Amino acid sequence: MSPRDPDAVRTAAAVRSSLKEFAAAHPGRLVEVRVPPWGAVQVGVPEAASVHRRGTPPNVVECDATTWLALVDGSLTWAAAVATHRVRASGVHADLGPLLG
Repeated sequence: MSPRDPDAVRTAAAVRSSLKEFAAAHPGRLVEVRVPPWGAVQVGVPEAASVHRRGTPPNVVECDATTWLALVDGSLTWAAAVATHRVRASGVHADLGPLLG
């Protein structure tokens, strides 16, 4: 990415701001959501009883920027993203479907 590439700058800003809003709406540290190279946040899952206190959580979700932005704007469902391997999710609490819907 060139620092002068306006599309990349817009994508980075959109990913970072949406990750920040998502983390604010779902506070916690049980699941780490990664959208490389633009950012990562840790979020909570309401029905989860476990708590993660240090380091990288055992529950990790990772996807590219296009997939993340489609998930947060509702143009892509969690189920479709998982089924088409556009998102990688590991850990028993890494299902973000209820938080995105």
